[in-house]
Amino acid sequence: MAPAATAVSPAAPTHEMANLSVGSSGAPKGTAKRDALCAAELDVQALWEREKAFECDPADRREKFIVTFPYPYSNGHLHLGHAFSLTKAVFRAQFERNRGKNSLFPFAFHCTGMPIQAAANKLKSEIELYGTPPQFPEEDPDVRAKMEADIAAAAKAKADKAAASGAKAKGGKTKLVQKTGTGIVRQWNILKRMVPEEEIPQFADPVHWLMYFPPIGVEHMKRFGSGVDWRRAFITTSVNGYYDAFIRWQFNVLREKGKVLFGKRNNVYSIVDGQVCADHDRSEGEGVGPQEYVLIKLKVLAPTHGQERHGKMEKLLKKVEEEGKKGVFLVPATLRPETMYGQTNCFVLPTGEYGAYYVDATDEVFIMSARSARGLSCQAYDAANDVYFTKEFGKITQLEAFSGDELLGLPLSAPNATYEKVYTLPLLTISMGKGTGVVTSVPSDAPDDHVALKALKDKPDFAAKYGITPDMVDPFEVVPIISIEGYGDASAVFMCEKLGITSFNDKAKLAQAKDETYLKGFTSGVMTYGPHAGKKVSDAKPLIKDEMIAAGQAHLYFEPESRVVSRTNDECVVASTDQWYLAYGEESWCSAVKDHVLDGEKFNAYDTASLEKYDATLDWLKEWACTRQFGLGTFLPWDTQWVIESLSDSTIYMAYYTIAHYLQGENNLNGDESKSPANIKVEDLTDGVFNYIYRKGFPLPEGSGVPSETLTKMRDEFRYWYPMDLRVSAKDLIPNHLTMALYNHAAIWDDEPELWPRGYYTNGHIMVDAQKMSKSKGNFLMMLETINNYSADATRFACADAGDTLDDANFERGTANAAIISLTNEAAWIKEILTETDNSTLRTGDEMNFMDKVLQNETNRLVKATEDCFEAMQFREGLQKGWFEMMIAKNQYKSWCQDGGIAIHEGVVRKWAESLIILICPICPHWSETLWRDLGKEGLAVRAPWPVAGEEDKLLTRQAKFLRDSLKSFRTAAGKAKKGWKTATLLVADDYPQWKIDALLWMQSQYDGASGSFPETFMKDLKGWATGNAGGKKQVKLTMQFVSFVKREVDDVGEMGMDIRCPFDQTAILNESLAYIKSQLDLKELSVGRVDDPELAVPERTSQNVSPGKPVLWMR
Repeated sequence: MAPAATAVSPAAPTHEMANLSVGSSGAPKGTAKRDALCAAELDVQALWEREKAFECDPADRREKFIVTFPYPYSNGHLHLGHAFSLTKAVFRAQFERNRGKNSLFPFAFHCTGMPIQAAANKLKSEIELYGTPPQFPEEDPDVRAKMEADIAAAAKAKADKAAASGAKAKGGKTKLVQKTGTGIVRQWNILKRMVPEEEIPQFADPVHWLMYFPPIGVEHMKRFGSGVDWRRAFITTSVNGYYDAFIRWQFNVLREKGKVLFGKRNNVYSIVDGQVCADHDRSEGEGVGPQEYVLIKLKVLAPTHGQERHGKMEKLLKKVEEEGKKGVFLVPATLRPETMYGQTNCFVLPTGEYGAYYVDATDEVFIMSARSARGLSCQAYDAANDVYFTKEFGKITQLEAFSGDELLGLPLSAPNATYEKVYTLPLLTISMGKGTGVVTSVPSDAPDDHVALKALKDKPDFAAKYGITPDMVDPFEVVPIISIEGYGDASAVFMCEKLGITSFNDKAKLAQAKDETYLKGFTSGVMTYGPHAGKKVSDAKPLIKDEMIAAGQAHLYFEPESRVVSRTNDECVVASTDQWYLAYGEESWCSAVKDHVLDGEKFNAYDTASLEKYDATLDWLKEWACTRQFGLGTFLPWDTQWVIESLSDSTIYMAYYTIAHYLQGENNLNGDESKSPANIKVEDLTDGVFNYIYRKGFPLPEGSGVPSETLTKMRDEFRYWYPMDLRVSAKDLIPNHLTMALYNHAAIWDDEPELWPRGYYTNGHIMVDAQKMSKSKGNFLMMLETINNYSADATRFACADAGDTLDDANFERGTANAAIISLTNEAAWIKEILTETDNSTLRTGDEMNFMDKVLQNETNRLVKATEDCFEAMQFREGLQKGWFEMMIAKNQYKSWCQDGGIAIHEGVVRKWAESLIILICPICPHWSETLWRDLGKEGLAVRAPWPVAGEEDKLLTRQAKFLRDSLKSFRTAAGKAKKGWKTATLLVADDYPQWKIDALLWMQSQYDGASGSFPETFMKDLKGWATGNAGGKKQVKLTMQFVSFVKREVDDVGEMGMDIRCPFDQTAILNESLAYIKSQLDLKELSVGRVDDPELAVPERTSQNVSPGKPVLWMR
């Protein structure tokens, strides 16, 4: 743990700032537009700095909005994954700013825990071993060749061994062979990609990381245009005395409220690190917790078959007997102790490596894998009396080593089994990386066991290959022990027969069978054997487990649910250790949080899937080890041998943002007291000070070194900004940080639930061009690199377009490139029309033609639609409305005017352009700011109000759609016209044929105007009505097609979609747009006519396709 340091100056990352230039050497060819955007962005960012555009204070008492984002871990540069999730917060903060709210987006950098400490330790070790700069052995071609040869030989030996056992060999490659470059991951080489090589040795000190990377993170965030109030920024750990004091206060309050407890608990643990390994301390296995198993003790009996391979076991049994020990046991780990009545044998992996380990607590010898023995040595045999399985924590004595083959054919006494003696048999699918490598066999209820035992019975040659004699398998029949309705009393046999499973190579079917039988067995099964016959399995299971443990037939055993590797590359175990822990899951605490989260009036999860994940997490998240014995962080205030871990010092820091600018201020991430804006000393931040600021009913602390006026300002500012309106994060933080933050807010402010978080938004991870980001694929993009390649706004544009759901989003580099062109071209057009064109060539005044009104109406519609999307955190859809559909509306207007020889209306286009600038401002603020100034607008675009939108004229929207859809159908018809056809008429109809009128009248009778909807049974009712009224199958089909079409129209435009007559003058619209349509269709002559005009003599095959609102192009 690094000592506290409060006056360390941050390193000046001058070399990094060079990368902020607009002409990256790795940029694609033809970058003039991109470079121009980047240059404009730098100008805009300088403007924002001067104007303090994003600094927020509560002085004007405007409605506030505070959005936060989990501070990134500061052991390197920010990448595109950070940028993508970050945009959700950045977009929403700017949107609320444009809506006139006092919108605060603060930011900080997380340095707590093991990642930095482990990296520093690794670098120090590399320097000590290989020098400065290090000369790694794999860089020598001869040494590398030998290493690769050794690896290949080891892989071949492993494959040969697997092949000999009949198992399918897996790829034996290692990182050295698989990876490019040096292959072996070296900390020096990682840093070399980010840091000048001459500076790397300084990173052997973990504190140097804290001084180096966070300031660079600030610069990269600024270059992204993140809109942060940087006065409130900080780093964590005891290096920052201000934040350190805040965390100490938080934990003192949690202890005061009985939320922090002490005792032995089973946690994922690194033996190498000597401490609990929480999510952020892991390089693999985030979110994995302890899994409880039951070790079943199958006593090894004296071998009776005279097999030579049992020689070592015979010697071990003799030795154990002579020394007075209690026996030798194979110890399979099971999740289903209630099924032990059905044991017929025990399985081991023939090629597996096992050991005989002495267990001090029971004076017995356990046969198990080395991996599981290592875990067992860290666990309590009797936690209440502080008795562990072994005398020395983390160490266990191995008496003998066995191959799986040497264990085959051993006779065993299995507890609770109906058979007096069972045998050890081969199973080729056992994983030595899970459980103990020993598997008990219950073929009645375990499909894998049934298939494996049956194979040995049905295939004598296969059994003989492993030295298994008929008497070891033939007498052992399935023992029914559990009855499941619909599955009988041997569910595994039933499922194998049902699915046609004949081999353990049918892995998919076996997995299906296993899942189904295990679930049904627990939820619906009834015990039919043993003292608990007649009880439901779910009730009998805990009773049987406790009875077996009490009888000495079994023990509890824990291991991680899946593989966990620490930052120091140690495969973790589960250990029972003395530990300070947070009592998550405690009934009243959990209930309070759940009530808050599930109340839509109090909490917005933005997505039902996310809400379900919070609900599920609250059901399973229990006691959490909140301290470590070394690493970076804050010392536990009442027991300083412990350091608060990284998921526990990051739960209410959002409240610290509200006062950080009094304590630290800008350019003071590490909390240098000499730079404190309010001249506050760390030593003056007592619990009394924080209680006054943050908690209701606490008085001003007497004799405080902080002036009472300053304390009152800080308290008032906290009360102004809280509760937090929105927190944005990737979805993987739901099972830990996000839920823990809810718990901690509910504890600290248990008497003020109105201060608990109001909303969490979570998104999926980011892919690049539909592939997972990966260095080996060349698509792992750093944030600054992406900005330099595409500009900040084009990057943000592509992030907005990537997606908003919990599913993984897709950042398309093609979209970013297209955004460069689109942003540049639209800005040029707007400036050309509104600042460079002679006003005499533009129309002005109140007189509006049809298309002027359409563009105005589309602008109104899209302003409201974009606002609704952004408020719902649907930025992709908002981009569609606020950019793409705005472009479509403008382009149609531009073409209509140009093709018709009509001047553009200056006021209409200005309203559209100024609306567009603000609509896109949350996503592309630099572009908006630049154009805002170019148009001569006052103030800043990022502070400009959201456009005022008039009420959408839905009839006009329908008219615009009429013209758009009609032109589309005209193009199709023109494309099919025969060569030489020159006469063209747009045919219109004012009335429907009677059968359509009847259908429309029926629809009107079904429509509920109050709710704006049809009944749920509408389509079913339609079929019945059409069958009874339309007459004939063909007419019924036509009627249903017509009604389905009109229903979609009603969904779009409302009740008017069912009008019997077209509610607008089609002929007038088409005539006013005739020049435009002629130009679009490349026709020299075109007229508009009524379909029933006798002079036109329209053929029936053409006229029948014309209906109100659906004109037809008739060419001949």
